[in-house]
Formats: sequence, C-alpha cells, structure tokens
Amino acid sequence: MTSHFKDQPQIKTPADVLEYVSLGGPPPDNSAGDDIPPIPEIEETDPTAEVESTSNPFVDSLSHTPTYLSSPIRFLKSYKLNSLRPDLVAGLTVGVIALPQVIAFALIAELPPEMGLYAAIVAGIVGALWGSSDQMNTGPANAISILVLSSLLAIAAPGSPEFILAAGMLAVMAGVFQLIMGLSGLGVLVNFVSHSVIIGFASGAGLLIGIGQLKNVFGLEFQSRNVIDTISNTILFLPQSHLATTAISIGTIIIIVALRKFAPKLPGPLLAMVVASFFVYFFDLGNGGVKVIGELPKTLPPLADLPLLDLDLISRLSAGALAVGAIGLIQTTAIARAFSTQTGQRLDSNQEFVGQGLANVAAGLFSGYAGAGSFARSAVNMEAGAKTRMSSLLSSVFVLVAMLTLGSLGVYLPIAALAGVLMVTAYGLVDVKEMRLIWKGNRSDAIIMLITFFGTIFLKIEFAVLMGVLISFAFYITRTSVPKVFPVVPDKTFKHFVRRLPGRPGCPQLGIIKISGDLYFGAVNHVEELIIKHMTSQPTERFLLLRMHGVNNCDISGIRMLETIHHLYHERGGDIFFMKVQDPVLAVMKSSGFTQKIGESHFLSEEEAIGHLFYRVLDPAICIYECPFRAFKECQNLPKSHHSLELSPIPAALPDNLTRVSPEQLWKNLHTSNGDQPLVIDVREPREYARGHIPEARLIPLGDIMAEDISIPKTQPIVLVCRSGRRSNRAASALNQQGFENISILKGGLLAWEAADLLEAVELRTNLKPRSEHNGSNTIA
Repeated sequence: MTSHFKDQPQIKTPADVLEYVSLGGPPPDNSAGDDIPPIPEIEETDPTAEVESTSNPFVDSLSHTPTYLSSPIRFLKSYKLNSLRPDLVAGLTVGVIALPQVIAFALIAELPPEMGLYAAIVAGIVGALWGSSDQMNTGPANAISILVLSSLLAIAAPGSPEFILAAGMLAVMAGVFQLIMGLSGLGVLVNFVSHSVIIGFASGAGLLIGIGQLKNVFGLEFQSRNVIDTISNTILFLPQSHLATTAISIGTIIIIVALRKFAPKLPGPLLAMVVASFFVYFFDLGNGGVKVIGELPKTLPPLADLPLLDLDLISRLSAGALAVGAIGLIQTTAIARAFSTQTGQRLDSNQEFVGQGLANVAAGLFSGYAGAGSFARSAVNMEAGAKTRMSSLLSSVFVLVAMLTLGSLGVYLPIAALAGVLMVTAYGLVDVKEMRLIWKGNRSDAIIMLITFFGTIFLKIEFAVLMGVLISFAFYITRTSVPKVFPVVPDKTFKHFVRRLPGRPGCPQLGIIKISGDLYFGAVNHVEELIIKHMTSQPTERFLLLRMHGVNNCDISGIRMLETIHHLYHERGGDIFFMKVQDPVLAVMKSSGFTQKIGESHFLSEEEAIGHLFYRVLDPAICIYECPFRAFKECQNLPKSHHSLELSPIPAALPDNLTRVSPEQLWKNLHTSNGDQPLVIDVREPREYARGHIPEARLIPLGDIMAEDISIPKTQPIVLVCRSGRRSNRAASALNQQGFENISILKGGLLAWEAADLLEAVELRTNLKPRSEHNGSNTIA
C-alpha cells in the first residue's frame, strides 16, 4: 500500500495538517503540485453483455457430443504401428491376469462366471475405444461387484433368471447415468466427493468380500441375510468344513502371497489357479466334494433379452444404479489421475465418463454386468509397457480367445481357489494405513470415512455409498459457505495487509475487512454476522473498507447483505467502500442497482484506496487529537498536537448535564422568539468552518478549548458542533471540567445537519483564524 501524493506540502503543525486534509485539499500557499489524486473511475460495463459473453459449460459440453462419440475414429486414425508391439505384450499380460480375476469377481456378485468374462470382453473393448486414459483397463471390479450384489439382493434370489436379468439392467442404467454425466459436462461433480468416501467404501467392501467368501474357503453350505449371520453361521458350521476345499483355498493364498514377495512379475493368481486345477484333475477332487466352476460357454457374448421398459424394475434398481455409476466414475477417475501423473498424459474426464458409460451399457446388453476401471489390471498394463488404449482392447480379445478355446477346462477350476484369490483381494482393499492417516487428519474426513465404512458393512451398500457421497457434499457446502472474513491492517512496510490480531492497534475511524469466498445465499449470513461482530467490537469505526479480490461470485442474497451492512454504517454516521471488486461481482452489483445506490466513488483501486479515504473521508481532527497510532503510510507525516497538554481519551460516559439535540430541534431552538437561543460553538478547524457551518455558529477549535479556558458565562446554554460528533464529545468533557453547566451536542454533527436538508451559512472569508489568534482572547462576542 503506497501513497500517490508525491509532492506533499511542508506540514509542521496540526492546523497545517487539518487545513490540508479537511474537506478541501492543500492550503493555498502549498498548492502547487499537491492536488489530491482524482477518485478512480469505475469502468462502465454492460451486465447484459457480460452475461451473454459468458459460456455455459452445460451447453458447451452438449455441443461436443459428436466429438465424444467419434473418439474411436480419431483413435484408430492416429494410431501408430510402432506402438503395436508394446501394446500387444501389455495386452497379453493383462489378459492373463484378467482371466481368473473377472471370474472371481463374478463370484463376489453371485453371478455366473461367464458374465464376468462377457463383461471383461465387451466393457474392455468399448471402454478402450471411447475412453481417454491410455492405461485404463475397464471391466469387472472387486468393490463394484459387492455393490452389484447388494443392489440385486432386494430384486431376486441369486442364481435365478430374474437375478441375472436385473444384473444386466443395472449395468445399462448405471451406464446411462455415467453417459449423461459425461455428455453434459457434469464430470466435475465427482471432484467434490471426498476421498474418504472411497476409502471407507473400499475398506468396508473388502471386509464384506472376505467374510462373504468364508463359506467357500471352508466348503460350507448356509444362507445368510447379513454380515452378522455370515459370521455366526461360519462359526456354527465350522466343524463341518471340507478339508480338501480348505486346503485348496489356503494353498492358493500361500502361492499368491509367496509369488508377490519372491517373483512379483509372475501372474500369481493365474498360476495358483492352474496349480489348484491340476490337483482337482489329478486327484479327481471334483467327485470328492470340491466344487468347481464347470464348463464355460464357447460362444461370443450373446445379446441379452433385457426388460428395458419395465418401469417397476427400473424404479427398484434406480438407487443401486446411481451408486454403481457414481462409485464407478469416482474409482475410474482416481485411477486415471494416478497414472496420468506418472505418464504426463492429459486426461479428458468427460470423455472418460462417456467411455465408462458406453462400456457399462454394452456390457449389460451383451450378458455382462456393471464394472469400472480396475486398478490392479491398469497397473499391470502400465508396468508391462502399454503405450495406448489398444493394449486394453487386445487384453479383452485375449480373454475372448481364452474363453472360446479353454472354456472346457472350467470343470477342473475349483471355487475354493477363486475364494482364495478373493481373500487376498479383500485384504488389499482394507487400507489400514490410509484409514489411520485420515483418522489423524481432518475430523470431517474421518467422520465421512467411518459413516461410509460401517454403513457398507451393516446397511445396504448402495445406501451407504450414497449417504457417504451426500455427507461429503454437505461438508463441502459447509466449508464453502464459511468464507474467511477477518480484519486486516498494513504491515510495517505499508506494502501488504496482514491479519489484525487481537490487541493489535488499527485506525480508530476505518476498519478494513478481507473477504475470501463467494457471497451466495449459503454464505451471506456467516459473513454478515462476522462483520457486525467486528462493528460492535470497534464502536469508533464509522467507515469500512471491504477487500473484495477474494470474492469471485455474488448473488442477490450477497447484494442484500451488503445493503444491510451499508445501512448499519450509514446509521453510525459513516459509510462503506470497496476495493478490488472482481468484474463478475461488479456486474451483479450494477445490474442489481447496488452500485448506483451507494455511488460509484465508493469503488476504489488497491493503489488509491487508502489515500482517497485518508484525504477525503476520514476526520482529520481524530487523527491529530485522538489517534495515538499511525496505521497507514499516509499517517506518518502527521505531527503531534501543537497543544502542550496531553489529551486523555474520550470518556465512555459523558457528563450527566450533557444532552444531545437533533438537527431539527436545534434549528427550532435557534429560531425561537423567546430569547433563549443557545450559543452554537463550532469546534472544527478554520478551513472546515469556512467551507460551511450552521448559521450563528461561533468558531472555537477543539485545540483552543482543550488548551485554555474560554470566557463564556458558565450558565450559558451551549450547543457544540463538529463534523460527526466525536470532537464535540471531547470538547464537552473539557468544558464540563471547566465548570460549564448547560452543554448540548448536535447529534451526528454537521453530517446529520446536512442530511436533514437544513439551511447552512457559508463563510466567504478565507483568512479565518482560531479565536486564540483574534485579539488574544477567547471571548465570544
């Protein structure tokens, strides 16, 4: 903050300062080059034009629909053959991982294994063609599978035809939701869902998957309604465990864990399932009580006969579809961003949403079920050297070829081995380290995580997810509805503003408040309360300067709040001013009439705000006689009072014999015919008095009253007048100590007198001096 008054006159006494500052600029003999800089002009803008020139993200995104849908054409045209070899290697590697994984994930959802394969094939190909991330592999996912199961259990019994058809419908509905999000440009909403929702859901889902597979690990037969039933039934039927089944599950887990530690590049789940299948084949365990997957169909994914117009089914699946779609998008976006930070790829989130939506719609239509981006398969894809999305497409083709050629080997694939794979997967989903970090961090994030975690375990999963998302939004709205509002003062260099801490002195006339955050209907009450609280704690501040560069948006509620604050300061005899108002906010202020109401001169630039207020608005006598601080750079040249006595602060309680009169009452008293007219004493400075005063008022500046007694009868009724009333209060206190008995103060000072539209005399002489310089006497004639 700097002053723009380059050639200030020589100021040596308070009278010089007051004449320079008060109401009229510099004294005549120091006027050269010392004009007060003009009030900065507010650039005229047309609010209507501003609105018309602002693009609508929703409309813009819809206009890009052809671009989103034609993504495969652009991808294939731009594909370079030198990327084919690394993409082919990565695709085969991911395919090897995906083959057992997607069958296991279908088992989580209690769906036929071929539905997992169909989903991996169809969703993988469509997601690669219409997606955005080069490393993303789309298809069945662990957490999504448990969410699918929860959504379907309320519709039909697992394994029934209705259950399978509902799974296809759920995929289509979730895909349509994702597609709408992408085409309408609403993908940005996913950014507002807390990371804690994902951690809470994934950890809860991991626990559910692990508990849900206990019966397959031990080869038990029972039905459960919830996680408590599963645990109690497992304990109850544990003595009936099938030894061979348990051995296969434990052996599968040991092989996967060992290979991860000693040979991490080998496909542990696939090798473990091959070993398990060998034991089933060699020892004929299929006829010994070990359950197997059975032969897989050797056909292309068939078109499902879905009840697309069944409104009742659509209604019952709607909540689950929203949960599956939302979690799928959040998970996919998180994976894509994680890999883009390593590869430097620039992602198009809306394109990725379109790809995920089309992938799920296609998976549902071709006998698969809902999926999302898979972190495990995507990570393998990147580590294997994938260059483009072609790698994911080729991995789906490999799964298709394997299903068509190796499907008969499913009769040797034990469910216990798949359960072992899922137990390892479930363990990886429970991210204890991340949960601990969230718990130690922000408390609201911890609350969101715990609610989602326990809701996933004990409630319907789709309800728990949606509840976590809604609470996440609620916390976000709460945070954004609490803009930062705090008083600031210049630092020691006068170049920057710093927060005004309790006990730190500031200007007694001008409060400066910084607002950081949008002024919309959800935030204005908080902002208004803090400003009023500041106003109450600083009763001497009659002027307020709002630093608005941190406010980017304002609605009509914000305007009404500012009108209230303006009214409160106006009642105090002051005003409010604005600094660095952003163009969108200024456009709203103009279109609502607020700018015209308070005056465009109240909108100031940062460079000139303090200088303008100091030289044209603030009461200079307060700076000289009352303020012991020098808060602004402009204050530094102010000398101390030329009077030798130390001025005490204005007393909080004025004398009992002092009254306040309104401008109307004083006018009436001055024009009464009974001879009881009061003596009006103007305690301002000569230059102020010369520019306008109440008729019959006599000039005795405050400094003269404070310095020496005045020769006026002690019983003479006196009305003290100044600009706003502050100097009159001090003068009244001094006169009371001198023995005057009948003292009144003009309420609101000359500001109130002028506001009442009363006649005002104008002194034409320019050589007025304080009474102490007239004949050496303070006697009023």
